[in-house]
Amino acid sequence: MDRIDLFRIFTRVVETESFTRAADLLKMPRSTISTAIQDLEIRVGTRLLARTTRSVSVTPDGAAFYEHCLRLIADVEDVESLFRQDTVSPQGIVRVNVPERIGRLVIAPALPEFLERYPGIEIELGMTDRAINLVEGGVDCVLRVGPLQNSGLIGRRIGTLPLINVASPDYLHRYGTPNHPDELMQHHIVRYASPTSGRVEDWEWVDNTIVQTTPVSGRITVNSAEASIACCLAGLGLIQIPAYDVKHHLLTGELIQVMPHWNAEPMPMTLLYPHRKHLSRRLQVFMEWLTPILEKAIQ
Repeated sequence: MDRIDLFRIFTRVVETESFTRAADLLKMPRSTISTAIQDLEIRVGTRLLARTTRSVSVTPDGAAFYEHCLRLIADVEDVESLFRQDTVSPQGIVRVNVPERIGRLVIAPALPEFLERYPGIEIELGMTDRAINLVEGGVDCVLRVGPLQNSGLIGRRIGTLPLINVASPDYLHRYGTPNHPDELMQHHIVRYASPTSGRVEDWEWVDNTIVQTTPVSGRITVNSAEASIACCLAGLGLIQIPAYDVKHHLLTGELIQVMPHWNAEPMPMTLLYPHRKHLSRRLQVFMEWLTPILEKAIQ
């Protein structure tokens, strides 16, 4: 096994804090991972990882070595493609995770153009409304919608998603049309529970730049945008939803916008990735391609 392969194994173990998880991501036997780390420590002459029966953590020497490994791996990938005829087309796999409906409605339909432009790149596209760990999931970048927590990741702000309030014509015929959030207590709401925390979101609106919220009642609680829209179409209640998500349903009259002057605050949309200094070229070109795709979708 050459040194670069050892470096790649080491960085994956550091990032996952697990020999087993690193082996799964690299599709190697766990014994190969363990032997590679031992070989690397002998070569560099220091202990890089602290091991217990339950965990693996990086030592101070290992942390410094990890940063050098990232740079060397990126440099090797650049050198390997330096004199290829297909230099304009980077090679390798880009693993990306996005919210389900953005992936299905926006990104997947646009991917044929990207794959034709970059024939050397493969895409592993995960779609979920749950927040995932980039490192543990072996993902290169994720698209997050909403406020960000301090994760230590690098973020590229894409824009904001306008939110609107909608209901089905059948629901409005049966229960009337609300004109202000104060009237919501007399209405049914399709409640949305965070798929990560399980917390039911309050109804939100902006009043003279001040964000207001109120708890809502309803007999249906969902944990995905897909389910929220399906229940709204079935006449089960009002929902707050990104405008792009229901654009088609508004055009066909299946859904109707209500309380247009009392919408929630737009949600920020951000691409997150681990390392600013050590981005592979394939990830760079993917994010450069994806950014205008997303910006156009939310206009």
